[in-house]
Amino acid sequence: MQLTAEEQAMLRGGLGEPVKRALELQLEVGRFYDAKRFVPVTNVHMMGDIEVMGDSGLEHLRCLAQAKARCEVAVTTNARCFDFSYVDRLGQDPGEAAKERQLIAYLRQMNVMTTDTCINYQTVYQPHFGEHLAWGDTGTVIWANSVCGARSNFESGPAAMAAAMTRRVPEYGFHLEQHRRGAFVVEVQAQPEDYAEWGALARLVGESHQNYFAVPVFTGIQRAPTADQLKHLGAALASYGSMAMYHMVGVTPEAPTLAAALNGRKTTERMRVTQADIERVFAGYRNADGSCNFVVFSGPQLSLLEMRRLAELFDGRRVHAGTTVFVTTSNSVLSAARALGYTQKLEAAGVTILEGVCVYILQNLTRMRAANGWTNMISNSAKIVNTITAHRFNTILRRTRDCVDIACTGVFR
Repeated sequence: MQLTAEEQAMLRGGLGEPVKRALELQLEVGRFYDAKRFVPVTNVHMMGDIEVMGDSGLEHLRCLAQAKARCEVAVTTNARCFDFSYVDRLGQDPGEAAKERQLIAYLRQMNVMTTDTCINYQTVYQPHFGEHLAWGDTGTVIWANSVCGARSNFESGPAAMAAAMTRRVPEYGFHLEQHRRGAFVVEVQAQPEDYAEWGALARLVGESHQNYFAVPVFTGIQRAPTADQLKHLGAALASYGSMAMYHMVGVTPEAPTLAAALNGRKTTERMRVTQADIERVFAGYRNADGSCNFVVFSGPQLSLLEMRRLAELFDGRRVHAGTTVFVTTSNSVLSAARALGYTQKLEAAGVTILEGVCVYILQNLTRMRAANGWTNMISNSAKIVNTITAHRFNTILRRTRDCVDIACTGVFR
């Protein structure tokens, strides 16, 4: 790799041992991907929870903090696996919760903003066109690449931390123009409305093209989607297809036209998605044992607009006896929702609102499932319907209003 004078000084230890080791790690990554140089980054978003990082990750952060490592660009953290107000009520391990607190303390010591949110692009920082980032959560990365036209790969926790210390990343993957070109065209002959419908569309596309560099180009969208609709589309594409970018003609910044989205690539591959195809996705889910006592609105965390919509749907109703409903959001959204009266309506209905977490990485979730007799998990998020199967749930995707009706009536449909 071609190194600048500053990078050579880093390797000699001129900026401290933590920076030297961070750049050495990044050099290994860069050589693996045949990167020619580093590019500067202005923002970092990292996975930083004990469920993902484990004891070795905690020890890694302890060593960095002890060595006086410091992040030189703005760094935010992804969702946690504990809402500390609910550790006892959820039957979580207090020892692991203590580790999570310690992990947070190390991160703050190194100048990390522990925002604990997977929707940092909605609540903290909106990157600009062409900006190079080192973001870690898949849903955030696909948003940055697609909706903003910024540039990031999926960065693991240690890689993101290294970027925060060196202020740069190896130039490979979606930092390069050639990987951002559309790979195939998706002709959408439907008009998705509910978040679950956008997720179903993403499942159809992602499952059929499980390839990091398979960049779909959506055509035929009749109305510009909302931010939350794009959020659910991207998160599900990343979940089902491991995709890090998409184009939507006339909507996303690198796709004013189909030709611009393809950017010189000659492709004849096209897939067509109709409303009937989307309905078949919903019809394909099966209730394993007739139960419907676990309903989740999470993955990604909810925006303020989503909180308002749920408050309207649950207002004056009551969650069915024996049913658990989880809603997760960030601290900033929760504070605003409380000031606006949305949380009061949800809590009056019997909804449990968790702050700073995502359900699928909740510590002890598998045991929680067994202890509460949760067989099915019902959600309007296609992403969590896919990822939470690791905890041996039977998952069912339903539209938002249907999820609320199931939660309040105890009747599956």
